Amino acid sequence: MSLTPALVVIGAGPRGTGVLERIAANAAELYEGLPLDIHLVDPYPPGGGRIWRQDQSPLLWMNSMAEDVTMFTDETVLMDGPVRPGPALHTWAADVRQGRVRVLGDPAVLEEIHALGDQDFPSRRLQSAYLRWVYERTLAALPPGITVHEHTGHALRVSGPRDGRQRVRIEGRADPLVADLVVLTVGHLDAEPDAEQEELTAFAARHGLVHLPPDFTADTDLSALPAGEPVLVRGFGLAFIDLMVLLTEGRGGRHEDGVYIPSGREPVLHVGSRRGVPYHSKIGYTWQGERPPLPRHFGAAQAEEILERPGPVDFRRDLWPLVAEELGHAHYHRLFTAHPERTAVGWGDFEEKYAVAEYGSPELAALVASAVPDPADRLDLDALDRPLDGVRHASYDALQDGLRAYISADLERRHDPRHSPDLAVFLGLLSVYGQLTRFGDIGEQWHGFFSHLASGPPGPRLRQLLALSRAGIVRFAGAGMTVETDEAEGVFRARSVTVPGASTEARALVEARLPDPSLRRTRSALLTALHEDGAAGTGTGLLSVDPADGRVLYRDGSPHPRRFALGPYTTARSSGAFTRPRTGGPAFRQNDATARTALAFLRDLSCRDRVTA
Repeated sequence: MSLTPALVVIGAGPRGTGVLERIAANAAELYEGLPLDIHLVDPYPPGGGRIWRQDQSPLLWMNSMAEDVTMFTDETVLMDGPVRPGPALHTWAADVRQGRVRVLGDPAVLEEIHALGDQDFPSRRLQSAYLRWVYERTLAALPPGITVHEHTGHALRVSGPRDGRQRVRIEGRADPLVADLVVLTVGHLDAEPDAEQEELTAFAARHGLVHLPPDFTADTDLSALPAGEPVLVRGFGLAFIDLMVLLTEGRGGRHEDGVYIPSGREPVLHVGSRRGVPYHSKIGYTWQGERPPLPRHFGAAQAEEILERPGPVDFRRDLWPLVAEELGHAHYHRLFTAHPERTAVGWGDFEEKYAVAEYGSPELAALVASAVPDPADRLDLDALDRPLDGVRHASYDALQDGLRAYISADLERRHDPRHSPDLAVFLGLLSVYGQLTRFGDIGEQWHGFFSHLASGPPGPRLRQLLALSRAGIVRFAGAGMTVETDEAEGVFRARSVTVPGASTEARALVEARLPDPSLRRTRSALLTALHEDGAAGTGTGLLSVDPADGRVLYRDGSPHPRRFALGPYTTARSSGAFTRPRTGGPAFRQNDATARTALAFLRDLSCRDRVTA
């Protein structure tokens, strides 16, 4: 058996690529020219992985502008390893157009690259080409002696002693891979249905109905949804946007000058959710001028102080006040410095008083009211998060008008630089996320809030939603949406608090959301086996990891010395495997810490005599 140290990375999407990039960046300092075999395992092609694979509908877009996507570090990333700059997506596309970068692939993707503007929203197929190029560049940057071996297939199990080599069993491969360290970067996972979803599926089977449980929309068979029939859709986030596109343009309809021209093959989508509104539109302008100084109220010192307190951390009690103060600081800094004509005092005076005012106090409310005359310029996080709270309509028809007005107003505001404090709040959200990754599983409240404000659809998608609403293809169902089953009538029935007493019936129900990450219900044989082997999970089902370096934590609280995990299924989940340039990139910091820990371990291992199992 070879004595060359071996590392297995399970997951070849952008997170796995990011770990490889950090290994390449840190190898000169930490690995001293020693040999290393890296085995990369994934059933999907390296670079894009499953979510960003090339083989998917060209109708599906990213929800970020080309200039807001990078896989490379810069000086804003707080990490111990060296910065290795590289092109953001829009710069890479310009390099392709000008012949500095050569990309082989689908002619349609190449055509899109040549037409891509900095503020366009690329297709996911185009992003796949960028990710593949980043992966190939990363391989080229690895020093001599470090070799990557690609393995196509699902990893099924990791076994081995804590103080010895690990064995990774791969579907369809007779012999396991033998490794000194294993890093899991498996991304979003499928899950078995929970009790509610099982009951809904059984009800649908009894009555010949259609029920589509939470899933990746791009992978869902939508052919069972009949043309012209009502379909209840529970979920108004990005999964719904994909569903909307695939069931309209994907069935032959088209948008012309703000009007939707149906093909006649579309179902009628009755969509609602807890909030009853789509995520806020992506902001449609770029940053100009001075950035807010972040962090100010929620930085490393504040996080450390909370972590040192005895007892568990409660998000609403311990963290939310600091989150709100940081977002408020970002908002008002931008308002006072970029739009001083809309304020009544100087920034220095306001900032001094803001810093000592307690979150949620009458004193803070009075300070803001006296310094910011127009209520539209004040930050109201509750209203942003739950815009339909307290809103009631007498009929569903009235709700359609009301929600179209809400979406139109949101689009106008999010594309108007006069409201640039909104973009400052977005930067504050990214800063806050970087601190929250240190606290492990803080529940779903934060992640839902972040997604609603910061991870919404492109503006053009919301304009398409308005056109579909006017065409009667999409019907808004309201907030607090619930779904009942009627055994006597054999239908699903939806109600919402927004239209009291009213209901909508349908023979089809779609859960437009990703499966919840859960060790208890995951369909990943790999994570199930890891959990059975003693890896710790949280109450919400996330895999527990050490936030410092991503080592998997076990039920006795100890980190496994040879197993690491990064991604949305862990307690250190961050806002994404790639990010907007110059915004800190928490995932990049995590990748760097894991890579450096792994390289130091493997270096020390290779520098002493070792007995291989």
